[in-house]
Amino acid sequence: MPAFGAGTSVGAPTGAGAGTGAEGNYRWVVLANTTVAVFMSALDGSIVLIALPPIFRGIHLDPLAPDNVGYLLWMIMGYRLVQAVLVVAFGRLGDMFGRVRIYNAGFAVFMLASVLLSFDPFDAGRGALWLIGWRVLQAVGGSMLTANSAAILTDAFPADQRGFALGINQVASLAGQFVGLVAGGVLAVLDWRAVFWVNVPVGVFGTVWAYRRLRETAAPRGGPRRIDWWGNITFAVGLAAVLIAVTEGLQPYRGHAMGWTNPTVVGLLVGGVALLVAFVAVERRHPEPMFALGLFRIRAFAAGNIAGLAVSIARGGLQFMLIIWLQGIWLPLHGYDYEDTPLWAGIYLVPLTVGILVAGPVAGILSDRFGARGLASAGMAVFAGSFVGLMLLPVDFSYWAFALLIALNGIGGGMFAAPNSSAIMGSVPAEQRGAASGMRATFQNSGTAACSSP
Repeated sequence: MPAFGAGTSVGAPTGAGAGTGAEGNYRWVVLANTTVAVFMSALDGSIVLIALPPIFRGIHLDPLAPDNVGYLLWMIMGYRLVQAVLVVAFGRLGDMFGRVRIYNAGFAVFMLASVLLSFDPFDAGRGALWLIGWRVLQAVGGSMLTANSAAILTDAFPADQRGFALGINQVASLAGQFVGLVAGGVLAVLDWRAVFWVNVPVGVFGTVWAYRRLRETAAPRGGPRRIDWWGNITFAVGLAAVLIAVTEGLQPYRGHAMGWTNPTVVGLLVGGVALLVAFVAVERRHPEPMFALGLFRIRAFAAGNIAGLAVSIARGGLQFMLIIWLQGIWLPLHGYDYEDTPLWAGIYLVPLTVGILVAGPVAGILSDRFGARGLASAGMAVFAGSFVGLMLLPVDFSYWAFALLIALNGIGGGMFAAPNSSAIMGSVPAEQRGAASGMRATFQNSGTAACSSP
């Protein structure tokens, strides 16, 4: 079981979180806006996954043709890969120049990319490149939102309400991943472009709302500010190389079921690990590092992130396998037409989302009263038990047994996520919250990115 601290804050509450009246109301504005942002960002990581067949039909491209597999891979992994490598950098920039400033810019970038995605003027390969390119920009905006939302919340809420606030925020992120599967299935039936349209009104509203209502409650550090360019470069390129290598290593290669003997995979792995080692060396010597490696000496921070990585690996693999299992096997066995499988696959996954939505906020409230360790450990146990049950299901399973197991999976994930996030964010110094939030998101996105590709 993971070891967690009780989630107590380092230092007294500051800013909006410590006030009453108008200041007390402000914290709920922060919670509502950041919850919309992380939900939208997470939803976009999965909404395309289930809608890929209609999208590729819409641009008249066969993604399974040998020359087109690269388009398929980057449509699946590009968004989460970019988020995984950029969130720490944007979190640190928030610490340096203002978390709300970076967050607000992220909303604008995300909304602009969503608009451009919905107007793909090309077909075939050029159409796929248009989508991949703007999805990358959309992921940049999502990284700016994700990296700073938890830090802004931690600044705004006092310690005795922080678990609830971070729980809502974290559950919104988890729910977005699975609501995206439902929404993608529904919208793809209407029009493949609707998969991208759905973000436009939410993005416009969220952008205007954030710029008008959010303000800095933790002042950016004064004095000269030096960006750790070598730290940013070695971390981003190194982590990207490792994640791409893992994805490529799962593909067949010259008669082998997997591609771990592929020289490209080996080169990416070796080069990526070497760059990450160089990142550690750079950070130890830089006067203003991108990420303070000393944070890993904090037990709650280190253990919480390791446990979060394990859960994200399991969740990413589960998400991808459930889509294949439902769309490729179970639904056709039960007489559903291929064109209708995205919609019904999304509908049949609703119990998982409901489990997350119910358990997450409750676990956040309880963690404020009783601490994070017991709830997070219990959630991990339920989460793991649901996987054992899913492994025992036959291929042609009874839906109600399946629904119960994925509901338990959602409940366990929700029970774990809120206390774990509260413990991580409450354990770090206030001036490091942006970078800490980014590292937390990196662990989560890395696991999902590596295990949600074919």
